[in-house]
Amino acid sequence: MIPNKLVNVGKHLPTAVVANIQYGFPSKKIKVIGVTGTDGKTTTVNMIYQILKKSNKKVSMISTINAVIGKQVFDTGLHVTSPSSALLQKLIKQSVENGDEYLILEVTSHALDQFRTWGIKFDIGVITNVTHEHLDYHKTFDNYLNAKIKLLKNTKLAIINKDDKNFEKIESSLNTKIFEFSLEKDADLNLRGLALNLKILGSYNFQNALAAAAVAINLGIDKETIKKALENFTSLSGRMEEIKNNKDIRVIVDFAHTPNALENALTTLRKETKGKLIAVFGAAAERDIAKRPVMGKIASRLADIVVLTDEDPRFEDSLKIINEIAAGCLTKGAKIDKSLFKEPNRKKAIEFAISLANKGDSVGIFGKGHEQSMNYKGEELPWSDVTVVKEILR
Repeated sequence: MIPNKLVNVGKHLPTAVVANIQYGFPSKKIKVIGVTGTDGKTTTVNMIYQILKKSNKKVSMISTINAVIGKQVFDTGLHVTSPSSALLQKLIKQSVENGDEYLILEVTSHALDQFRTWGIKFDIGVITNVTHEHLDYHKTFDNYLNAKIKLLKNTKLAIINKDDKNFEKIESSLNTKIFEFSLEKDADLNLRGLALNLKILGSYNFQNALAAAAVAINLGIDKETIKKALENFTSLSGRMEEIKNNKDIRVIVDFAHTPNALENALTTLRKETKGKLIAVFGAAAERDIAKRPVMGKIASRLADIVVLTDEDPRFEDSLKIINEIAAGCLTKGAKIDKSLFKEPNRKKAIEFAISLANKGDSVGIFGKGHEQSMNYKGEELPWSDVTVVKEILR
């Protein structure tokens, strides 16, 4: 098997160079803000976009959900990754032709490692946080962290989270100007300096909001405008999205697919739930295997009932994945067919979880979020957690 590094240098880098030449290095004609991190990237990108729109700035946005350029909205892919270098350069050029002053770009570790962002001149780079993820590709956490740091080494200003456990390592690796944000620690920006009352669920979203506010402050936008934009911000598709129903139960669809994101989401729902908390999730095949039992431990520690199911099984044995997650659940005292259930069919799993819920209970459905397909044996089949939940609750 050819090492990733050789593929990246031999294939992806030349592709990126050609794309930049083909589209005339468009990022030189616009101010580009890049956002990376394990969790919170998409929300932070959208928050920055809303603040700049509120400030009457001409701005476009490219995220892993979609790209918004002027009044046009483009899909950017079925699964969570940055667009190819050719598509990126094409979209940046469209943003320039639209007369935009700013472009906000969500940047994944794969994109950074595979030179998809080569040639893009970033004015501001943001890291939301860095936790366990993508070790199937990067092999070690240090490789993953260093891929994220690549973004900040190519910016005029680096905005970093002082609450992140990797803060010191990130900070010490940079020679560029740094702006720190934190919930409570002394930093360039914290909640003492910008008190917020967010509409969206999840205390972790205050960190996303501070990251977005830090960008806006450094663009000269006043705090009152920032505060109004953030306090009017509503949840994105598949991000702690509540599905209304007449059963007096709370049903949430969320993209949480990492240990950190799952813990944050379940901690939030635990606080909001008077009755039982039921969690439905799986793990994507051919991805980071090490996180499977870790997520099982987290789920059984925070939820009363866990229902394990498919999440893009690809070419792996679905039950093997489920059993690897279940191994973590069992270490936290989960009992099979009492507090731990296995149902590979995702629709049946969701249906079963909802059938267990009574008034005051919460059901959290995690892992797919906004995604519109499920991968079985390499084929992308239409799938939407939100659509399925609405059908079940109808």
